[in-house]
Formats: sequence, C-alpha cells, structure tokens
Amino acid sequence: MRVVVTGAGGRLAHVLLPVLCADPDVARVIGVDRRAPAFRHPKLEAAIADIGEARARASVRGADALVHLASVVLRGRMPVREMARTNVDATRALLSEAAAAGVPAVVHMSSAAVYGPGVDLAEDAPLAPLARFHYACQKAEIDAWLARELPRAAVLRPTIVLGPHAQPLLRQIAALPLYPRLPEPQPRLQFVHEDDVAQAVVLALRRRAAGPFNLAAPSTFSLRELAQARHPRAPAVPLALARALLELAWRTAGWGGEPGWFDGIASPLTLDCRRARSLLGWAPRHEDWREIAGARA
Repeated sequence: MRVVVTGAGGRLAHVLLPVLCADPDVARVIGVDRRAPAFRHPKLEAAIADIGEARARASVRGADALVHLASVVLRGRMPVREMARTNVDATRALLSEAAAAGVPAVVHMSSAAVYGPGVDLAEDAPLAPLARFHYACQKAEIDAWLARELPRAAVLRPTIVLGPHAQPLLRQIAALPLYPRLPEPQPRLQFVHEDDVAQAVVLALRRRAAGPFNLAAPSTFSLRELAQARHPRAPAVPLALARALLELAWRTAGWGGEPGWFDGIASPLTLDCRRARSLLGWAPRHEDWREIAGARA
C-alpha cells in the first residue's frame, strides 16, 4: 500500500509515521510538508511542498491512501483569510484531486470543535462551531463539503489531543496554576492521547472507513479539576479578566492562537464515541484524563 500523508512535519505525524512505516502492508509513505519530517525510515519519502502547490496534489495520483493532517492550527497574527487558504481552499483542492484520482482510502483529520458546545454529542449532531473560533469554523466548512462531495472519506474528530508531541499551547493550558471562574456546574471536557488518534487513522485506513468518527477518552474533567490536579490551591481568576489577558497576549504577541480558543475550552464539549468503537474497532488505550495530561497524583 502506498500512503500519502500531508502535514508530515507536524506533531501528529511524528506519532503516525513510525506506525505506518512499521506496518507490513504499507510499502511506501510519501510525506508532504513544507519541511522534511524529523522521522527517517527507508519506506518514507519526503515531498517538500505546500499542500496548495501542484506537487502536493500530484502526489496523490496512484496512491492507495491519503491521510490529510496538514492545517494551520494556531494562526498567531496571521490574517483569517490566509489561514483559510490552507485550511479550506488548498484542502478542498487536494481532496478533490484525491477524489478525481480514485484514491481508495481517504482519511481527513478534523476536530471535535466543529460541533461547538454540547454534551455526549454523536456524529449526527449539527456542525455549529463557535463564531470566533476560526480554526473550528474552517474545519466545519471542510467537513460539510466532504459530506456532500466525498462521503466515502473518513473524517476523524478528536477532542483536545495531548501527548509528548502535542501542541505546546495545549500542554501549557493543561499545566496552568490557575483557572477561569466559570458558572456551576463546571463545563466538562475530554482529552484524547495522540497515540490513540494515530491508532484511529490506521484503523480507518485498514477498513476503508467512511463518514465522521468522534475520538475521545471516556473520562471527563473541568478546568478547575485540571488546574487543581497539579496545584491543589490553584486560584480562580474572574472569567472576564482571564479572557481579557489572553486576548491581550494574542493581540500583542500572537500567543494563544486567537480568542476563539478560549471560548472553546470555556464551554462544555463531550463526545459519544460508540461509532468509532463499533465500526473501527477503536478503543483508547489511554482513558484517564489525569494520565493523558501528565497530572496523575
């Protein structure tokens, strides 16, 4: 099997590429990214290209599978339109090329943020991303397009992904010694470990799965519990103050991605993952949020 992986220099690819290269059914992996992946293997060939370039689109021709991981997650001070050129325009062009080329298996990495707030949401829940969360809005736009134009693609929707290679911002949030004061009951959230997300990708490829799949560890937590797991006396910060400080940090230094990220973690979002369990045979090996966050007492 010849597998093309976009975003091959990214964080999740650092976990996924070794798994794919160790699979005896995978003969070759083409890693597409603007920079070469840190991982090296005889089966892995680096294709240095932006996903918006013709070379990236050409790489899917003749492939047996496409795993699309590439996206702009934290835009910093990048204009929203520039972010959308990667997350929407280039993504749509690449996936259209895969459809035209008849690539048998396509896996697109989306996000649970496409749902907006909700509790125990299944994959048929409406896509209602928070308006200021541009990353989520762009992912939702592609998910809706795939449902119309390429319904045979598998669309993975992980909740907050943590692990040794996770986005530093998420690890920093998980380690904060304070938390925003939110209304009771505290909104519940979920993590999922990067290894379990990589496992879901491989299962989706093997089964040529179609449609959306939620991915989350079963345990839930609040931001208060997350902070106090490491810092038992962690203080609560007024919500308005926390929001203002994070927005100031973003506007002055580009830290934190954008204000919509705070809206996302300050709202409840938990997932029903029964579809992934039944159709993919997916079962997360990391179930306790404390262990995933590195906050086990």
